[in-house]
Amino acid sequence: MRKFLLALALLSIPLASSAVAQQQQGRGTPDEQKACTRDVQRHCRSVIDQGDFTILACLQQNRSKISAACDQVLKTHGQ
Repeated sequence: MRKFLLALALLSIPLASSAVAQQQQGRGTPDEQKACTRDVQRHCRSVIDQGDFTILACLQQNRSKISAACDQVLKTHGQ
């Protein structure tokens, strides 16, 4: 679960160069985390221990299978 939360944190790194913006948006919201938790457990359980980028890649590879809510989180963060 910790790796999943780190992956969501990476998803939410803002493109803005402002340090304040990064502090405010450096982690996915609780709703964003909740939106993807089930999809990570269902489709990416086998790669959970392989790092954040691997989890993100897994979600992207399973895009057609993930929930609409998690898909929207990825889109919101430019993924």
